[in-house]
Amino acid sequence: MNDPILIDRTGDVVVWTLNNPEARNPISEADTITALEDAVAAANRDHSLRVAILTGAGTAFSSGGNIKHMRERAGMFAGTPAQLRQEYRHGIQRIPKALYHCEIPTIAAVNGPAIGAGCDLALMCDLRVAASTAVFAESFVKVGLIPGDGGAWLLPRAIGMARACEMAFTGEPIDANTALDWGLVSQVVEPGALLEAAHRLAARVSANPPHALRMTKQLLREGTHQTLESLLELSAAMQAAAHHTEDHHEAVSAMLHRRTPDFTGR
Repeated sequence: MNDPILIDRTGDVVVWTLNNPEARNPISEADTITALEDAVAAANRDHSLRVAILTGAGTAFSSGGNIKHMRERAGMFAGTPAQLRQEYRHGIQRIPKALYHCEIPTIAAVNGPAIGAGCDLALMCDLRVAASTAVFAESFVKVGLIPGDGGAWLLPRAIGMARACEMAFTGEPIDANTALDWGLVSQVVEPGALLEAAHRLAARVSANPPHALRMTKQLLREGTHQTLESLLELSAAMQAAAHHTEDHHEAVSAMLHRRTPDFTGR
């Protein structure tokens, strides 16, 4: 039995690889859901980590829900409507909650098709880099379903309501260049250069003070639902803490002396 997620750390960057390439990396299995939760929890506890990259093994990023299980009404797709509701709530919906509360910046390295919940999984990350072979489809309507994993919340925030409606109402895929044009991804590279590009982006992020990164991410998240006044109050409290970190003083000193800073996470 393969590990559902492979974890590979290089310095202050960790790579999470969905590891079921034969089935095109579905994320509806219980072991995959738990593994993603555990990976995020470990990252939140480890303050030496600064960035996480999420990608898929093989030629697909993620096929989303296991279509064979849907046909057989097995796994999370079994049971009465009441039971199915609970399967979603206590199953796949744990993934958007986990990634939303991941304290470090996350980058989706989309190596191939990102379909249905797989598309939404990419949207759950903060940044997205795509291989030229990637395609994205909010394709739930094609199998008579709706986005059950938060896609209706995620997609309009990434590309705007009109384009989100086009993707969700037609269920049709868009290619990597269209995704770039629509703002769904920030870079498109050749497949062999994908992880290198993701690591370059991760290095640009991780070059900054880790406490400031985590607090900045939290503020951006809070800003999606708080009023300006409440966000300003939270910003003031976080800024006061940031002013008393050693990394802030190191950043100021390095800037004044025109040298490269050395951040320690303190």
